[in-house]
Amino acid sequence: MMERPPFGVTSRTNAFGYAIKGLVYVFRTQHAMWFHSFTASCVIAAGLYLHVTPNDWRWLALAITLVWTAEAMNTAVESVCDALHPEHHRLIGIAKDVAAGSVLVAAMGAIVIGTLTFWPYWF
Repeated sequence: MMERPPFGVTSRTNAFGYAIKGLVYVFRTQHAMWFHSFTASCVIAAGLYLHVTPNDWRWLALAITLVWTAEAMNTAVESVCDALHPEHHRLIGIAKDVAAGSVLVAAMGAIVIGTLTFWPYWF
């Protein structure tokens, strides 16, 4: 078993770097994340244009964060599955489908949050 480095500034800095590296990978390689980023940019632009309240910004930030987190986790699941079993396997397919489904659920929830948040500003 590999021994963990002691807790300290260096290990925390390294961990932060690994996290950034993972996010960069997701943004560079996942077309869905590009779409989520474009959509988030549109939501942010609409929020700025409509002068949404700080409370409404909390909801919008939560929705964006949930979708991005789900997409990152989906990418992690797919990568692990591909590494463990590169050829098609029924259970690996199920795991990948469930992970993708979680992104869909998060995106649908974000649409509901966005609609409920922007509705009073539109009408």
